[in-house]
Amino acid sequence: MMLILRRILNYEAQAVPDITALSRRSILFLPLALAACKPGSPVVEVSGSTMGTHYAVAAIDHDRKLSRGDMSKAIESALADVNDQMSNWREDSEVTRFNTDRSTAALPVSSGLAKVVEAAQDVHLASDGQFDITLGPLIELWGFGAHGKVGQTPSDAEIADALRTTGQSRTLRVGNGMLQKMDPGTAIYLSAIGKGYGVDRIAQALAGLGVTDYLVEIGGDLYSSGRNPDGLPWQIGIESPDARDQSLQKIVGISNMGMATSGDYRNYFEMDGVRYSHILDAHTGRPVTHTTASATVLTDNAMLADAWATAMLILGRERGLQIAETEGLATLFVERDPNASNTDFVATASSQFSKLVA
Repeated sequence: MMLILRRILNYEAQAVPDITALSRRSILFLPLALAACKPGSPVVEVSGSTMGTHYAVAAIDHDRKLSRGDMSKAIESALADVNDQMSNWREDSEVTRFNTDRSTAALPVSSGLAKVVEAAQDVHLASDGQFDITLGPLIELWGFGAHGKVGQTPSDAEIADALRTTGQSRTLRVGNGMLQKMDPGTAIYLSAIGKGYGVDRIAQALAGLGVTDYLVEIGGDLYSSGRNPDGLPWQIGIESPDARDQSLQKIVGISNMGMATSGDYRNYFEMDGVRYSHILDAHTGRPVTHTTASATVLTDNAMLADAWATAMLILGRERGLQIAETEGLATLFVERDPNASNTDFVATASSQFSKLVA
């Protein structure tokens, strides 16, 4: 038979609140795992809800010893651990406790939270400060957060006030298992990196079960290991960034890599003829105005792919491509053609992306 894992996931439509809902990122993936299910290569599938979206895992059971129950238990345990540490919607989570604590003293945090924040700091510094996990007040102000009201543009004074507690290189310190606010009003939101970290934690759990060939996906962020049942790289479709169309921009085959796409076309509002995207410039506190509609990043793990996809979308194709070349990132930018209709797009790949998909 044919195993077909083909889903369009837009977690913004889901009602399950958790760590990813704040980002309002468009999910642009159509994961495709198309392969003949041969007698010697049974595939074990597990799916469920998490982080305000859904997850799906396909693993090849070469030895016919993989229990679906054991696999599901390992996955749920990994996800529970991630949410315990990083859910902004849980009052008892580690990140919520940190955010509500007004202390500016260095506080001990779990190794998982420290790892994610350290990675976020690295991407922040390498992205001209545009990837920023302290932008929660601005996200809420523009109505794209858990409590904001979409459709109202904030005043200049409100934006300036929110900017005072943002800017993670200035307001946040992390190192040696400690996390410290430099401003008591600073809060961190891990929506643009936590989902990818969750993918990586599931991948680690599968490796612990001895699984070598698998595809893990949470709301469009994914990690693939080894090969699909046909012995080929896992085939992943990148959706064209047009909310009215579900066509594919490109299909790529990946093995042992993380992959994520961020887009601006599913979450926005219009007022007085102006379109306001949920993608915010960390320096101005306002929605970006460039023509880049989506950015896809392939890298060593899903956590970094998740963060860099967001960063590249905020930066836009021109500056993003420069950074992608400097950092050696495999990145695909898709832009609206300003001289054509909204359904015409132009794709530009970094040299590393072109090399990987050649």
